[in-house]
Amino acid sequence: MNNPQDDITVFPCLKDLVKVLYGGKRFGNRVDEVWPNLFIGDMSVANDRYSLWKLGITHVVNAAHGRMYCQGSHDFYGSSVDYYGVPADDSPSFDLSRYFFPSADYIQDALNTTGARVFVHCAVGVSRSASLVLAYLMIHHRYTLLEAINKVKERRWIFPNTGFLKQLRALDVKLRKTNTGGR
Repeated sequence: MNNPQDDITVFPCLKDLVKVLYGGKRFGNRVDEVWPNLFIGDMSVANDRYSLWKLGITHVVNAAHGRMYCQGSHDFYGSSVDYYGVPADDSPSFDLSRYFFPSADYIQDALNTTGARVFVHCAVGVSRSASLVLAYLMIHHRYTLLEAINKVKERRWIFPNTGFLKQLRALDVKLRKTNTGGR
C-alpha cells in the first residue's frame, strides 16, 4: 500500500497556492519584519544605508544581485553589514531553487549571531526575496509551503512568480518526504 505522504495530490496545486497569495492585503510597505529579526523589502530600502542603519540591519541578502538598481555589494555597505548576493532574474524560467539551501543557511547562520537582523530584498520585495524567505522557513523551521506563505503573509504582501512557486512546491515535496523518512 502506498504512503499517502508520497502522493503528490496531498500538496496544494499551483492554482490553490495562487489563490492563497491573492487573498489578504494587496499592498506592501517598503520593508516588513516577517520573522523575528528577518525583514523583506525592496530596492529603495536596500539602497538607503541610513534606513538600514535605523532598522539595525547587520546582514543583507540581495536576491537581485547585479541587476539594474540592485547593485549592492560589500563595498556599498562597508564593514558594518555582511552582504550575500544571489544573481536571480524574476523570470518563471529562472532556476532559483539552486539558491534555496545556500541562502537559507546564510540567513540561519546570520540569525544565530547575537544581535543580527537580516534584510532580504529584490527589486520590489514580493517575488525573488519572498521565495528565498519561504525556502528558509521550510528548510530551517520545517514549515510546509502553505504554512510558510501564510506566516509571511501575516506581515507582508508577497507574490512569487509561478516558476518560483513550482520550485518551492518541489522543495516542499522533497522536504516532507525527507522529514517522514521517505526518499
